[in-house]
This record gives sequence, structure tokens and C-alpha cells, in this order.
Amino acid sequence: MAAASRAPVVRALAVAGALLLLDGSLTFGNVWPTPAIRVEWRLSVELAVLVLALAGVAIARPAPPSRRAVGWLSALWVVLVIGHYADVTTPALYGREVNLFWDLRYVSDVAAMMLRVAAWWVVAGAIAGLVAALAVLYAGARWAIGIVAGAMSRPRQRRVLAAGAGLVILWFAGERLRVGSADPYLDEGSAFASPVVATYVRQARLALTSFASHSGAFTIAPSPALSSDLSRLGGADVVLVFIESYGAVTYDRPAAAAAVAPGRERLLAAARETGRDVVSAFVTSPTFGGGSWLAHLSLLSGVDVRDPDTYALLMSQRARRTLVSFFNDQGYRTVALMPGLQQAWPEGAFYRFDELYDELALDYRGWAFGWWNIPDQYSLATLDQVELARTDRAPVFAVFPTINTHAPFSPTPPYQPDWPRVLSTNPFGQDELEQAFDQPPDWLDLGPDYARAIAYDLTSLAGFVRARRGRDLVVVALGDHQPPSLVSGRGAPWDVPVHIVAPPGPLRDRLIAAGFSSGVNPPRASLGPMHELGPMLLDAFGEPKPSTTPKPSS
Repeated sequence: MAAASRAPVVRALAVAGALLLLDGSLTFGNVWPTPAIRVEWRLSVELAVLVLALAGVAIARPAPPSRRAVGWLSALWVVLVIGHYADVTTPALYGREVNLFWDLRYVSDVAAMMLRVAAWWVVAGAIAGLVAALAVLYAGARWAIGIVAGAMSRPRQRRVLAAGAGLVILWFAGERLRVGSADPYLDEGSAFASPVVATYVRQARLALTSFASHSGAFTIAPSPALSSDLSRLGGADVVLVFIESYGAVTYDRPAAAAAVAPGRERLLAAARETGRDVVSAFVTSPTFGGGSWLAHLSLLSGVDVRDPDTYALLMSQRARRTLVSFFNDQGYRTVALMPGLQQAWPEGAFYRFDELYDELALDYRGWAFGWWNIPDQYSLATLDQVELARTDRAPVFAVFPTINTHAPFSPTPPYQPDWPRVLSTNPFGQDELEQAFDQPPDWLDLGPDYARAIAYDLTSLAGFVRARRGRDLVVVALGDHQPPSLVSGRGAPWDVPVHIVAPPGPLRDRLIAAGFSSGVNPPRASLGPMHELGPMLLDAFGEPKPSTTPKPSS
């Protein structure tokens, strides 16, 4: 008798536990700056819809749902949970929302990179953990949905659950009316988590927009006029360095600023010791946490490129003028220094460089550092040896995207003060190598590794400037984007630093007039978007001259 009286209480507790489990699986938040999650006691409108649907099915068909039906519902619930996890984790780690249409195509590349730089036991543990998490998630969803579905066969519980679900849906509708139906997100003070279905609808909309772009449904703005006689350069070589992930975080976050400051000071000292100066500013990148090629094309083309579809469409327009083709027209030899390039590069046909030095052509035979193999210092030393040190040549315009500051930012190569040695097959001593590889990536705190890598690249640039003592040289070094949010922080701006090493005189003065400031610590305000920097540089490099080329293509 006592056992029978306890049965309703046990069933009610089971139903309550099942509802809490299902609700929590779609309302958790992110623990920044990690992939971990935390409980956030909000309501899930999807759970209310599920409860109301199960009640309706129970009224129309008194028999309980089959095991197969519960299994399919559980699988669908797992899909919702994965969508919610991506929705709360991607902005926390990368500083932007997930875009499945763009991001899925790069999953294999990212996985290959992680396999290369992470210890095998870390990779094996991550895969095992993922499989176990999915299995537990499915089993938990199946148990909870089965409990709630079973409760619908008891009329009193069904009425209570249906009434509660209906009230939750009405409450949600009221919230939507309050914040505006056009807004897919509810405000942070809401009692509800953002609906996961809205996330998938948003992804479908992004995919449809991308398909429309491929069908020619949109066009790209015309390229800016590129006009300069380059008279202020006086035939100097120009080296444009995109420092991967070099962002405003290296100024905005005290720990990163303190670690990177010595590298910036070395660059300033090297410039002044060789009769040059450094001017600096901030510009705003078109991308955040990744997508370096979008920033590269934005600067080189003068067009704001913010997504892969615009990138692909612009690349198909071979008549477009870029900084590369402009310098070519002015008699410069144009060089692409691409140490991270390990496969065919169709973009080369668009840019039309005179020479491309990819991983194979650079022929690095020293110790490999992570996925990217080649130390950035070696790439600069090679550029100096095979291009800049030659006599009786045209001036060089070189573009160099660095690789050692790419996530996961470790291992960082040691800096080699002996520049000729860095080109040998034994560029580093054993102690230096052991120290570099004794610092594996800390996946839960990449900030120190990031700052160390940025400082290394700035130090390498300082050594490169010293190596070009007495030669006409202008170096434009800038970040392509901020590092992911797990390093740069929540809500970080999209600004990146720009440093220009140039001789004192009219060129430097023109840059100061454009908004740059002397030294390596500029005012924090951005000069504007990155795609406007190219015309700004050409204006500083010389006076405008009448164009003899066709009008820019649109």
C-alpha cells in the first residue's frame, strides 16, 4: 500500500527531472574562454513545443509512442543540442556567429592542423570524449523524452504538462513582441534561451544567400582608382607583411600588451638605428578570428571583402586592378612570399605576381615548427638573399603573410640573431629547440602563446630591418585580423595595428598627415576600414598622375 502511494510521487519526480534535463540541454551558456559550458536557468521554447505536441498526439492516439518514434525524436533533440552548442560557443571562441555554409568546408583543414600540432593522446582523448558525449547525450535525451511521453498517457499529468507548455509558449510570444519580431535573438535579460530553430533558419538563409551570389544575383562595387607616381619612394623596395592574428588585443589587454611591447620596441629601435622611423595607426579588418585571405584581398584590391562568396566572385574578375598589378605597371618586380602555401594557389592568376615562393620553393631544411613548418625569420632571410640582395635589378614589391602567429600559436621558433645561420640546415642550437618544444599549446589559455608568437614576428622584422641597413626599404606591417575571442576577449573590436618603417622626410610626413603617429603606440581610434588603406598608402608614396589604364572593372 505504501509503495503504491509513493508511485505517483516517484513518477512526478521522474517527469520533473526529465523536463529539467531537456530544458538544460538547450539553455546552457559558454564558459569563456574555453569550449566548456555552464548551466543557465532559462526556458526553452522548443521544449514547450515538444511537450504540447506529445500531449496532442496522446489525445489523438491513446497508445504510447513507439520506441522508434522516441528514438527519432531523441536524434532530433541531439541535433538541436549541437546547434545550441555551436551558437553559444562559436562567438565565445571566434568572436563571430557560426556560418555552416562557410565554416564546414574548412573543418578538414583545421582538423589536419590540430592533428599535426597536438599530441596523439590529446587527439585520441578528444575523439573518444566526443563520441562518449554524443552517446551520453542521446541516451539522456531518449530517457527524458520517453518519460515525458509516458506521462501523457495519464490524463491529469497530461493536462498539467499541456497547460504549462501553453503558458510558456504564450510567455515566449509576449517576449518576442516586446523585443521586436524582426530580431532573431532575445535580450540577455530574457527568461528564454535563444531558440535553436532560429539558428538553423538563419543558417539556411545564409546558405540561400550564398547560392544566390553564385548565380550572379549580386555585384561588387568598382575598385578604387589607384594613382601615384611613387615619387616619395625613390625606387625603394616595399615589403608588405600581413602579421597573422596581430590584433588590437596586443594593446587593449594588459597581459598581452606587456608581453608584446618589447617586440614593438625592438622594431622601433632597429628602424631608428638604420636611419629610418616607424609610424603607426589602427585600421578595421573585414574579418575576425580567421579568414585571413579576406583581409589580404581587401587591402590589395581596395574592395571590402567580408565573406568567401564576395572573395570568389572578385577573384573571377581578372581585369580588376590591385596593388600588385599597380606596382607591376610602375616597373616593380612583384613577389609573393607564401611559406604557408602547401598546395596549388589559383589566386596567383588573379594577382599576377612575377614570382611566387611557396613552401616548396622556400626549401626550408631545418626543424619543422608545428603545422606550418617554416620559421617566419627564415622566410624573411630568404627574401633578402634571393631577391633584395641582388644588384642591377628593378625595385621589389613583396607580399608576405606570416605563419608562426597562426593558432594555436605554439611552438614558437627561437629567434636567431645570426641571420646567415637561419638559412642553413642547422639554424638553431639543441638548447633553443628544447626550450621551444617544451612549451606545448595550452588549449584552455592560448593568450601567453599568442603574445610570445607576435613578439617573435616583430623581433624578426626588427632583425630584417637591421639586415637591410643602408638599402632603400619601406616595410608595411599590419595585422590581418584579431585573434579568436578565446584570446581577444568577448566583444573585442575588429581593429588591427599598422606599422610603417620608412625614412624620415616627405613620405613619413604624408603618413602623419593621413592620421598615422610617430612610434609604435598610436592613438586607439581606427583610421577606417582596411580596404581604404591601399589608396592611402599610394597617396603617401607619391603624387597622383593621370591614369593611362582602362577604367576600373565592376
